[in-house]
Amino acid sequence: MRFFCLFLILAVLVLAPFVFWGDQFADRFDVEKTNTWLMDLGRPWAWLGGIGLLLSDLVLPIPGTIVMSALGYVYGPWLGGVFAVTGSMLSGILAYGLCWKLGRPAAEWIAGKEDLARGEELFGGKAGGWMVALSRWLPIMPEVIACLAGLVRMPFRRFLMALGCGSLPLGFTFAAIGQWGHEHPAVALVLSAGLPPLLWAVIGPVVMRRRAASAGHSGERGGGTTDPAG
Repeated sequence: MRFFCLFLILAVLVLAPFVFWGDQFADRFDVEKTNTWLMDLGRPWAWLGGIGLLLSDLVLPIPGTIVMSALGYVYGPWLGGVFAVTGSMLSGILAYGLCWKLGRPAAEWIAGKEDLARGEELFGGKAGGWMVALSRWLPIMPEVIACLAGLVRMPFRRFLMALGCGSLPLGFTFAAIGQWGHEHPAVALVLSAGLPPLLWAVIGPVVMRRRAASAGHSGERGGGTTDPAG
């Protein structure tokens, strides 16, 4: 129960900027204005501006999918998709890393060691990868789930693989929308929502098997210690 309270607190912290400044940012970063802003930066630097905006989405109400579309508008679906995926991945890694390094004491205070241990089991098992992969296309969930994964010390390798399963289809799909126009938004939503679970269904079991094998080898060598990288 206290672990759920931790989830709610993170959700409130992520939602707060949208409550206070959401309308201002929505007006400032609509499709046309975001495209224009990146174009004004020029092709040599627009990618850096786009990735910077995606990183800022951690603390500001930046419409991430619009930024991804704008990167596709400037660079095309393939190179723009690479930049969009890079920004999404870096944003997730930053949230994970900051909470891993700085948030653990607060998490233990809020959730308690027992509930936090249950969270570690949840994210350390099969469900953790699914939550990370599926969260990338849901509102506010990418930041919340990435922070939770860091707080409970989800194995980084597994987090990274699941993050990629969610970020790859999302980034390339919305970059393609930016290049080819918003003619088929329903198809884009189906692809960005449907591909992450398909990718993780293929990759997840491989990661889990490698994790189990690593744990077994570590146990044989050193009395049961496991590799924290997963």
